[in-house]
Amino acid sequence: MSNFNIANKLLKMPKTELHLHLDGSVRPSTLLQLASSSRLPLPVQTIEELEPYMQVEEDCRSLKEYLDKFDFVLPFLQTAEALEQVAYEAVAQSAEQGCLYVEVRFAPQLHTLQGLSVHDVIAHVLRGLEAAAKQLSIQAQGIAICMRHHSSSLNMETVEAAAAFLGTGLAAVDLAGDEASFPPGAFHAVFARARELGLPVTIHAGEAAGAENIREAVYGLGAIRIGHGIRLQESAELARAIRELGLPLEMCPTSNIQTKAVPDWESYPIRDYFLQGLKITVNTDNPTVSNTTLTREYELLHRHFGFTWAELKQIALNGAEAAFLPDDGKQILREKMLQRFLELDAEL
Repeated sequence: MSNFNIANKLLKMPKTELHLHLDGSVRPSTLLQLASSSRLPLPVQTIEELEPYMQVEEDCRSLKEYLDKFDFVLPFLQTAEALEQVAYEAVAQSAEQGCLYVEVRFAPQLHTLQGLSVHDVIAHVLRGLEAAAKQLSIQAQGIAICMRHHSSSLNMETVEAAAAFLGTGLAAVDLAGDEASFPPGAFHAVFARARELGLPVTIHAGEAAGAENIREAVYGLGAIRIGHGIRLQESAELARAIRELGLPLEMCPTSNIQTKAVPDWESYPIRDYFLQGLKITVNTDNPTVSNTTLTREYELLHRHFGFTWAELKQIALNGAEAAFLPDDGKQILREKMLQRFLELDAEL
């Protein structure tokens, strides 16, 4: 199959997006609008000038440097209107990429600087997701993030608030932030409480620290999905255990290269993981910060690792199986994707 044909098919192929950060998805044009309406100053006034403030360069040196881009955007995401708008647009961007299902994650505590409560933040993000889902024929749910640099009390507040929305648009809780400085062992109590409340757990692990963080995320914090998981390759024993447990990995190729989870494409373990039978999914992480799209992520797998159409199709279907949905919901999503694949194969 020619590169042109597979690129055309990949744009239209049914996909899921399981690892998408709200504050990493803000369009530069939207930020200009939010700055105008909030009367907050920006250092520049055009989309082209804004991009360097919102996107990492190819020579990004670390996860910490990557995360600095979020500080620029967050002051503009402090009102109900802003949160609903960017949540809507995050889902819309996913729909444009052929997604049938998307989970948008966000840290409620980061959006309380102008008086919104954690409960308010969750409610407004979910309202934006729901509005987009209804208008664009796509399923959308939220994931509430606990931050590694936050106190236990703040993270407990996030978990308690998230539980109030479980089953009404909120799918799970997560742990994110500076992994190298804040290992998962410090968060046992927070995620024990999440499990008590029935909240599914995904954890950023094995991105900026080693395989032991993945082990702790699973066996210590109760993660049933792992965000990134790049450093799993450091432990064959743990990789076998993750495979036997059937725990999905939320891999984000472009982001993982930019944050130096691996030094280059040749070192990226996604082909090895696939051949080992690990349940990999492909996601964007932060479309604006990484300057990418979900279609591009699939194209990169084809270009760098020779993934075939059949293999890419399997990875896409892994997303339906890994989604934070009840079993019947997963089956309905899988059937929708399979029907779309049949239509696409007939069309192309």
